[in-house]
Amino acid sequence: MLEKIQGMYNQIYDLAYQAIGIDLGTSNTLVYLKGKGIIIEEPSVVALDKQSMKILAIGNSAKEMVGRTPGNIIAIRPLRDGVITNFEIAERMIEHFLKLGKGQNLLLSSITQPKIVIGIPTNATEVQKRAVREAALSAGAKTALLIQESIAAAIGSGIDISSSTGNLIVDIGGGTTETAVIALGTIISGSSIRTAGYAMDLAIQDYLKQVYNVSIGEISAENIKIQYGTAWPLEDEIIFKVRGQDILSGLPKEIEISTVEIRDALNQPIEEIITGIKQIIEKTPSELITDVMRVGVTLAGGGALLKGIETRIANATNFPIKVSLESKRAVIKGISLIIEDREILKILESTMQLKKVSSKIDIN
Repeated sequence: MLEKIQGMYNQIYDLAYQAIGIDLGTSNTLVYLKGKGIIIEEPSVVALDKQSMKILAIGNSAKEMVGRTPGNIIAIRPLRDGVITNFEIAERMIEHFLKLGKGQNLLLSSITQPKIVIGIPTNATEVQKRAVREAALSAGAKTALLIQESIAAAIGSGIDISSSTGNLIVDIGGGTTETAVIALGTIISGSSIRTAGYAMDLAIQDYLKQVYNVSIGEISAENIKIQYGTAWPLEDEIIFKVRGQDILSGLPKEIEISTVEIRDALNQPIEEIITGIKQIIEKTPSELITDVMRVGVTLAGGGALLKGIETRIANATNFPIKVSLESKRAVIKGISLIIEDREILKILESTMQLKKVSSKIDIN
């Protein structure tokens, strides 16, 4: 009987002190609810009425409006390059996702404000960190703890961050590419560059404008990247059709283009990512580089799914490359483990990875 009562108490305690993890990305926002798993995975887009500034849609429905909205409706992204650029809209977006999260747990919605763990870019400034934390607190969080995305991606990719062995993680997201060498629970050398998925989309748009005088929207460019984008030559290159607007006449225009041309368009952002990796390698102690040569470089993020990217980076760096399982979810998976696993919390606490936000980690 006593064991049954204790079990009921533990269940109520866990529910009342729930924690939510958020991967607040430039491209997508993913939300993890303790005990439930990933409950939200939607675009970081908000649609507003231009005059009243009333929110009309958030997430998937808002993204569908990008490039298609009438003059009185604007579809905006409150984050750029991994950081908040529109505080008020970011706050309202987070609040929206928190409400959805609370809806997954009736006791959570009626008893307490949730505690939140949010991923931030590796080189985020104190001002940028404060903006993320205050947006979360203003949206209804009880406590907001920030974790560097490189650390979260490494944990989510199955890397033992407590090991003395050096591990190199490259997280190619929407707005930034996070690169870091991690050992003993901390980042030995790391960087965050503003070249990632969106830079690739823009490169495709610019190429079509310059070479074919054809204008396409960002969603069309993203779809081309996903379907036909490559970082390394294919055995059988593909020729496909692209529909857009003729810049000169303003009329619809259809062209034929090949995967070779898309690869050429993507060359500059890919080279910038590789340069960023090389710069981190140069800053890293030799012993840790020896470790990386042995265990390999781990790629995470949506950009890791670009065809041939691992071969291109391996060829440029002479390191073995592996792509994280569920690479698009590596950060949120890492955040979920931070929430669920006390041992990982202890490691992060001892290495002061969360000290700038909270002197004591208190999630469970």
